[in-house]
Amino acid sequence: MIDTHDTVITEALAVIDKALAEMLRRELVSAVEVGDLLLDLRGLLTASVATTVAAV
Repeated sequence: MIDTHDTVITEALAVIDKALAEMLRRELVSAVEVGDLLLDLRGLLTASVATTVAAV
């Protein structure tokens, strides 16, 4: 179970790092792009919670 949490956190950090690197190259970031990033992160974290609940 701990490994699952670590994996999800690692994946979430990778998504954040990639998005930040792309956004830093630009002067303007649209609300849609920020929303997409947040939805991606929410999806990763929700999957982690579902896995944890199923394991219990």
